[in-house]
Amino acid sequence: MNNISVVIPVGPAETDLQPFLAQLSYLKLARQIIFVFCPESESLIQQLPTDHQIQYLTVEAGRAIQLNAGAQRVESGFIWFLHLDSLITNTQWQTLNQSLKRKPDCLHYFDLRFQSDGNGPMWLNSQGANLRSRWLGLPFGDQGFCLSVHQFEKLGGYPVDALYGEDHLFVWRAHQKRVKLANTGSVLTTSARKYAVTGWGRLTLIYQLYWIKQALPPFWRLLKSKIVSL
Repeated sequence: MNNISVVIPVGPAETDLQPFLAQLSYLKLARQIIFVFCPESESLIQQLPTDHQIQYLTVEAGRAIQLNAGAQRVESGFIWFLHLDSLITNTQWQTLNQSLKRKPDCLHYFDLRFQSDGNGPMWLNSQGANLRSRWLGLPFGDQGFCLSVHQFEKLGGYPVDALYGEDHLFVWRAHQKRVKLANTGSVLTTSARKYAVTGWGRLTLIYQLYWIKQALPPFWRLLKSKIVSL
């Protein structure tokens, strides 16, 4: 399937594209690969290879803003949102294609595996993320969201007014708009370097408190809408 476009935001704290660029051979069948820079990361553009498949643009810093800007460059097919920390092989590409063929109208995501570079028991974080995804239907952005352009427009894109958790809120929009979620059945590995910088225990606690606090309002709204529809 060559109707998948890949969108990768490059935030202000990024300093090197090479680890991700080394994986581009696994994305050779993608329709286009779009890097979305911000003014603070714009100097990294010079690291991009010259290739008709690769596009780039610079917009205001902000993950939601950058994700939406990249998605706007995709006119049809599917959009696969990846992190610079994502580790891609042929396995992810193949299983994503199979999942899209089975359920083209869903929001697709991968099981998550953290690398051991977080200076803590990252397997617990991976397990927690995967249980939350399966039991609560709440995967996060580092699990490689992919959906059709039509469904992305239906959800209105990522919320740009959120102080944090734009991926989390995007999934809640999917629930509210009755866009079903689909697990690809494959694992996507990502770096845990943020945990090493902030501290494993501290960042784990912060993330747990943040997502629970953020989940309560949309949960009650969704629950009320279901009660009303009965």
